[in-house]
Amino acid sequence: MSGLYLGLMSGTSIDGIDAVIAEFEAGRLAKLHAAHHHDYPPPLRARLIELSLDQPGISMREFCTLDVDIGLSFAAAAREVISRSGIPVGAITAIGSHGQTLFHDGPRGLTLQLGDHNRIAAATGITTVADFRRIDLALGGQGAPLVPAFHHAMFADFREPRCVLNLGGIANITVLPGAGIDGVIGFDTGPANGLMDEWMRVCSGLAFDAEGAFAARGSADEELIAALLSDPYFARPAPKSTGRDYFRLDWVRSRYPRIDALRTEDVQASLAAVTARSVASAIKEAAPAVARLIVCGGGVANTLLLRLIGEALPGVVIESSSQHGLAPEWIEATAFAWLAMRRIEGKSGNLPAVTGASHLSPLGCVVLPPG
Repeated sequence: MSGLYLGLMSGTSIDGIDAVIAEFEAGRLAKLHAAHHHDYPPPLRARLIELSLDQPGISMREFCTLDVDIGLSFAAAAREVISRSGIPVGAITAIGSHGQTLFHDGPRGLTLQLGDHNRIAAATGITTVADFRRIDLALGGQGAPLVPAFHHAMFADFREPRCVLNLGGIANITVLPGAGIDGVIGFDTGPANGLMDEWMRVCSGLAFDAEGAFAARGSADEELIAALLSDPYFARPAPKSTGRDYFRLDWVRSRYPRIDALRTEDVQASLAAVTARSVASAIKEAAPAVARLIVCGGGVANTLLLRLIGEALPGVVIESSSQHGLAPEWIEATAFAWLAMRRIEGKSGNLPAVTGASHLSPLGCVVLPPG
């Protein structure tokens, strides 16, 4: 079956919506026909970042308004990528929309993604699959990470042990021990771009640290690093998942109250080191025989961070996912196109060894376009 599917994704960095149109054959990616990044309106993005970090109480009116506004932004991203592609709407089998995560507590079975998928289906005229995480939670899983199943479909045609690292707002890994699905594991390792971006906004007003240049000006503080890496999350066994609501600046300040006594660039260097060391430690523990690390997500552009990870993993080949057929910035949106395809075909999308769910299951709710 397979065919053309449209994937929509906005990650925990909340930097906008990635939209792709992907063609699948026999369940594997055959071609990426189009890709587009759609920015959130600045006031909406600012409010989403605030809510994802602090979770203040909001009115039901604002909650419902946000759900609609995010859904309309996702619909706009879908229409734009369709327009750019020249592909007829009727040729696209379905949209897979992840929505915008505002809260995730996998161990307690709680997650919240906004972005009304009814609005997406109505605005595009295309069947829309969304709300991917909650059936896995209902089956006793953590609802995350969900992309490892796609990582296996995309990168597992090999004989060497490999690991896929996604550097988004949160870092997560997928361990691929061989071509078969048995033995595939994955989990969130801890903070990545989200924590560093938050510090950049506080200390400089910038949205992110381009190429890690600000961190490169500083010197990592080993006392701060030790205080952060002593958090119990890093030693917790998989399955495990987390979010920016946990790994935020309040978390840093609670574990190291003297942070404001340090130079701002030294703090940034330390946060980069925490990400690199926690990633490397997780890989050494979960995949000691790994020979190749395939990196995707926005963190691929942070050259300092990649250098630190490489120094912590001597002997491991580190390379971008683009060297394996798909640019790092489009991996997750393509994954949700793939998950939509799996749902339409009635096939499983989760991996119980990754999420902790009791069994395999198709993921997501299906909304048919009206009329």
